[in-house]
Amino acid sequence: MSELLKALQNLPPQKVKKHYVTIQGKQYQVGLQKKLEVMRNGEENYMIKPAKFGPEIILKPQTRPKTQYPVLKTATKGYFFHDGDIHWPNAVAEGGEAWLIERE
Repeated sequence: MSELLKALQNLPPQKVKKHYVTIQGKQYQVGLQKKLEVMRNGEENYMIKPAKFGPEIILKPQTRPKTQYPVLKTATKGYFFHDGDIHWPNAVAEGGEAWLIERE
């Protein structure tokens, strides 16, 4: 049994695995959790923010869509539809519905 313990003590120390991510063309060493997070979201969605104790890897801010879509609302002058089907307008008159863009 002592031979087994001696053999275990004489084993070389295990190497510590290092994890790297490439952000904005540069490679950075990070922990396993950060590496998995970057892999999940994609390296192109991260940026480097200068910090007091070295660069910080953060998610890029999400851009809001600029496209606004019209919504069918009651208007002063608008369409009247056959059986409520928007593809079959019957008449244009006051108090009907129109496609309007909502402002936020």
